[in-house]
Amino acid sequence: MRSIIMLLVILFGLLTQAYTLPVQNSTGVNEGKVRFKRKYSDEILEHDEMTSMDQILKVNHKLRALRGISIRDGDIAVSFVRSAINCPGNACLWPKSVDGFVYVPYILSPLYDDMDRITIETGMQDISSGTCVKFVPRTHEANFLDIQPRYGCWSFLGQTGGSQTLSLQTPGCMWSGIAAHEFMHALGFVHEQSRSDRDHYVTIVWKNIMPDHIHNFRKQVTNNLNSPYDYNSVMHYGRYAFSEDGGPTIIPKPDPYIPIGQRDGPSALDLHKINVLYNCGR
Repeated sequence: MRSIIMLLVILFGLLTQAYTLPVQNSTGVNEGKVRFKRKYSDEILEHDEMTSMDQILKVNHKLRALRGISIRDGDIAVSFVRSAINCPGNACLWPKSVDGFVYVPYILSPLYDDMDRITIETGMQDISSGTCVKFVPRTHEANFLDIQPRYGCWSFLGQTGGSQTLSLQTPGCMWSGIAAHEFMHALGFVHEQSRSDRDHYVTIVWKNIMPDHIHNFRKQVTNNLNSPYDYNSVMHYGRYAFSEDGGPTIIPKPDPYIPIGQRDGPSALDLHKINVLYNCGR
């Protein structure tokens, strides 16, 4: 009997010691880079599986009508004067300086706290570090981005002239990948699955899309810059974007399990396309 009691005491001590050990952080440095293959189902996306666009749509879900503008394709602002999402003849590009850089002036709302500013500036740096586009605080420039914590995450397409609002709501839009996504819209890029050649690379499952949002899946007349289709683009919709019943709305082909979209920031091809569009010489 005494030996049984002693054994129980030892086991209890071991369990207590194990319970008090620190739990290893399973997310690690590359939390946002880990992607698991999911079967098509009606399960709700886990936070770690969400792409930048998934989060944008979550934040913008209850976005009300904005004065003078409408929101198309989930997060592209269009003025009532300019009803179409287009950039004919590259007329909406930011100008290139004589030194070879493209400077995009901006002002940042004082309503953002320090962490918000770091997140937004990280989104800028993720683009600037791999391209000739440089985001610079505005001094006297007539055309500039006015980055504000309005309701929702959205941007106009390309340079529209004058003060141009880019909304990054806090805290909902405070992912550097979301910031980079909206900055790429401001540079003139539409969503990747809106490319004119997208039907060669993805299948749009029309029956799974909420009827009121079918228009968000229309193709655009795009300059594809002789670049490959990029399933990993930060500009790509997630697999379940605008799903009515939890089923997939976009299926890659030929491999339906290819991950699409992400939240880490611009992909290598995203940066390449910026360099091609702006003739960065890289």
